Amino acid sequence: MVSRLLKVLAAVGLSLHLAEGLPPQGSSPAVSLSNCKASTFSAALAAANATLEKISPISQGGSFGEGAANIPYPTNPTNLPELCALIVKVPSSGVSSFRFGLFLPTTWNGRFLAVGNGGFAGGIPWVEMGPGAHYGMATVATDTGHSSSATDMRWALKKPESKTDWGWRAMSGSVSLGKKLTNAYYGSTIHHSYYNGCSSGGRQGLKQIQLAPDSFDGILVGAPAWWTSHMNPYVVQLSKYNLPASSAGHMTFTQFGIIANEVLRQCDSADGVSDQLLSAPDLCTFSFDPITCGKPGVDPSKCITAAQVRTAKSVYSNWTSPTDGSLLHPGLELGSEWNWLLLADESEAPFGLSFVRYFLYDDPSYPLSRFNETVVRDAERLNPGGVTADQYDLSAFKSRGGKIIMWHGMADGVVTPKASDLYYTRVADAMGGMYRLYDFFRYFKLPGVQHCWGTPLTELAPWMIAGAGQASSIGAGEWSVPGFKDADHDALLALVRWVEEGTAVDKIVATNWATQTDPSTPVLRQRPLCPWPRRQVWNGLGNVNRPDGWSCV
Repeated sequence: MVSRLLKVLAAVGLSLHLAEGLPPQGSSPAVSLSNCKASTFSAALAAANATLEKISPISQGGSFGEGAANIPYPTNPTNLPELCALIVKVPSSGVSSFRFGLFLPTTWNGRFLAVGNGGFAGGIPWVEMGPGAHYGMATVATDTGHSSSATDMRWALKKPESKTDWGWRAMSGSVSLGKKLTNAYYGSTIHHSYYNGCSSGGRQGLKQIQLAPDSFDGILVGAPAWWTSHMNPYVVQLSKYNLPASSAGHMTFTQFGIIANEVLRQCDSADGVSDQLLSAPDLCTFSFDPITCGKPGVDPSKCITAAQVRTAKSVYSNWTSPTDGSLLHPGLELGSEWNWLLLADESEAPFGLSFVRYFLYDDPSYPLSRFNETVVRDAERLNPGGVTADQYDLSAFKSRGGKIIMWHGMADGVVTPKASDLYYTRVADAMGGMYRLYDFFRYFKLPGVQHCWGTPLTELAPWMIAGAGQASSIGAGEWSVPGFKDADHDALLALVRWVEEGTAVDKIVATNWATQTDPSTPVLRQRPLCPWPRRQVWNGLGNVNRPDGWSCV
């Protein structure tokens, strides 16, 4: 047994190497860009009947991508380390294909990383691959088999093979072939493989280890949209709560803000600290009375009507079957109001109604008026594309030493954090109890954090942990957590340390800056995040904006 001291020293050394994007001792040596040529990959490509669309040697500080031609990801990563960039096209059936990109950094540490997509986007997320290369990892991402924005699903109409590509096949095939191309380039075998994705990307990661438990040694999944068969119909139901726009109960963003401010006022101190940050919504008994128009003492300029209160209560409540009372989908969380992007009119609910029209029924004229519980049952039964990641017994992944860090912003109004609660609980039930999860699967909740990144200006929560999409939301050349590129603050580095050094992730320190997307400004707040069901608790003595005064209990 390695001593505690040696494990700590090894973990510190690993973190320093990773933070600088350098290989730890014993990893593969650097290769020359002269190896960045088609002949290096010809055998592996031929075996997969794949085509090398482009190969480019990239100098230190360079950039690579497809720019405006890449509809969902027009921003190319900048300030890249020296690397070899590939674009590969792979046939997936007689009528479909997918593409993937691969970054092969000259200084490689023997690791492989796959990164996920967002929404129903069809395009290679190059800007999300940039951080992987900085970590020193060979990094792959797919276009999921089509070209479209994150909300455009017309590509799926009557194309079952394309649905399957988006659902799982493009990611699975990209990971498999990407590893073979990586081995060919370096003349050495990958020693550990990882995954990082949020939202649809979170779903992709969970789906992949359910299909192929040996794909990754560790996955970092944020706000996973795993329950596709239920979640996308739920988005339609959310819209229906707030429709028609002429109804008495219809709310605008102005009303959302009124509710958000009152939720924070009533619930801020539920965790024992008044710090303009909602950390324990489940401990708060919220009342609409102080903002209900017509109630005694209520400011008529800062209130919502009784009909709007009923709408809001529906949004917070679980969606249940009117026939048997079963759960169809959990509701949104208190504190998510500034992120209620899906409570919009029919034309602005693409993740829901477009899913029903183009993905489920192949009927572009399907009217909102026909929507009911049957849609969920049909989506569950048909599961087009095999998209839903609802396998709960992860024993095969666990048994080979796999590790999972799942995280979710508690102010997420797009994918409710209650859905991640549900997945974690169901995995626990399937595997014999929550105590059986703790040694391989840990779930972190991020107070005040919205969908994948960012925080309401009213809360300014610490949100940066190097989850998927977070670095690119700051800048195209950013990676890890600026100023804190170590395994205590960076969740991907924490995952690597857990997998390779056995150091369990007992906390992750989240960071925010005075200007939340500008790390050159002073650090505003840092706070430790705790693996659920533990909570962050202030000791009553330290600075609430610094991590030292908090512990997980």
